[in-house]
Amino acid sequence: MASWNSIPLEITYETFGWIAFFSWSVSFYPQVILNFRRKSVVGLNFDFVVLNLTKHSSYLIYNASLYFSSDIQHQYFEKYGYGEMIPVAANDVAFSIHAVLLTAITLFQIVIYDRGNQKITKISIATVCVVWLVAAVCFLIALPSHSWLWLISIFNSIQVFMTVIKYIPQVIMNFMRKSTNGFSIGNILLDFLGGVTSYAQMAVQSVDQNSWVNFYGNIGKTLLSLVSVFFDLVFMTQHYILYPEKKAVPPKLNKEGTEPLIRSSEEPAAPENVQG
Repeated sequence: MASWNSIPLEITYETFGWIAFFSWSVSFYPQVILNFRRKSVVGLNFDFVVLNLTKHSSYLIYNASLYFSSDIQHQYFEKYGYGEMIPVAANDVAFSIHAVLLTAITLFQIVIYDRGNQKITKISIATVCVVWLVAAVCFLIALPSHSWLWLISIFNSIQVFMTVIKYIPQVIMNFMRKSTNGFSIGNILLDFLGGVTSYAQMAVQSVDQNSWVNFYGNIGKTLLSLVSVFFDLVFMTQHYILYPEKKAVPPKLNKEGTEPLIRSSEEPAAPENVQG
């Protein structure tokens, strides 16, 4: 197994990795907190959450298997060379565990909070069932020959596929509603930071090793960063440019500093204060 050639680059690699971990991990909390405060999940697309749970579960299987299994690491070195480094770091495993837990909590919030008329679509349910059926078949194929590296590469491909499709329902929902209300932009901003730093982490390792194997040796992580950044830019465009949140216009005050008793028909009424 290869070692680092530059201590500063190794420190930079670890720094980028943990920034990505904390950014991606914290990115789950704004949506969870928003749901809790509103006691509602209206505006959050349920398909997005369901697909996201499958995505992170498959990514956890890949990361944990490659990081902890010596047999899989041996198969990786045989394929890519013993001079290469394992393309999965401790922060990748930690993030995956945390992501599965927080996505499960968000799914639980969908069950207990106000959902309006929203529901999980049959297409989403069918997609998840087919994906796990394929994974089960691949496990049975890999079992006789112990082709574990091939098997976890299937899970890596699954998480890439789920990453590509999971954002689409939320993008369409925002477009149809002409609003991003109920969908936390804090989640997106932190996800964007995580995607950029994750990609930078891989670039630093490649520069140190003078090899770009870790990009195609862990194509899932590479595509995860690129796809996430792309959709984050789409969501930011929707939130800040296409469908910005409308702020309430304060009522005009007269010279005495009070609201007029009688308003013209063109002036909107000021919202009444409701005592709880």
